[in-house]
Amino acid sequence: MRMQSTIESTLTSRAITSPIGLLTVLSVSPLDEDHVSLQTIIGHSTWTIFQAHDLVSAVALLRQQDIAVVICERDLQSATWIDLLEQINTLANAPSLIVTSRRADERLWAEALNLGAWDVLVKPFDRLELIRSVKSAWDHWHKQTHTPVGKSMAAAC
Repeated sequence: MRMQSTIESTLTSRAITSPIGLLTVLSVSPLDEDHVSLQTIIGHSTWTIFQAHDLVSAVALLRQQDIAVVICERDLQSATWIDLLEQINTLANAPSLIVTSRRADERLWAEALNLGAWDVLVKPFDRLELIRSVKSAWDHWHKQTHTPVGKSMAAAC
């Protein structure tokens, strides 16, 4: 599995939407080491990994690809994870957002989870924790986006 840059993913001949069951991850960080670390941990899997270095390229990819999980550095260049979350919330099949930071304290945890992020991970990544979090976030996304209307309506009653 190789990581695709923003330009490569735009030029790729892949279908715009991914098949049901395919786990797609978008890594959003201005730091190349974050993308490399993620690639090192989950690059051996069948998961498709995209990368973006800023909010603008992340939003462009989210509008082009059916992304299930976004892993976003707390601080982006001229934006934050909150700005990305606001953009994610406008999407029909909004992906689950995992926030990352070297300074992941209780305040960030509380803020992220209260605003709608799926999880918060401390960097450097712990391999097992990252895999657990991504799988859990994908499962949540998949249930939200692939639940038939009849089932969701029955569950609401």
